Amino acid sequence: MTDYENYGAEEYQNEIKEISLQLSDMLEAALYFAGVKKARLEEAMDAYLDEMDEALGGDEDAVMGFEEIVRVIKHLKNTRKDLFA
Repeated sequence: MTDYENYGAEEYQNEIKEISLQLSDMLEAALYFAGVKKARLEEAMDAYLDEMDEALGGDEDAVMGFEEIVRVIKHLKNTRKDLFA
């Protein structure tokens, strides 16, 4: 029996939370290296989430792969220049 077979609902919830935090950190790092000022990373994260639909043309079923993430960041660079150094 693998470890995952012994997991209960609470363990899966904890795993999901941990992975969510890691993804959030990764997005912050991507925004930072795209030029977002360190002091404005939290605001940039909110702006990223707010602008996703517009940047992706309102396609709610769009898969968020590499190309889509880059497209949203480029969109932010055009619409929210104030966030970038």
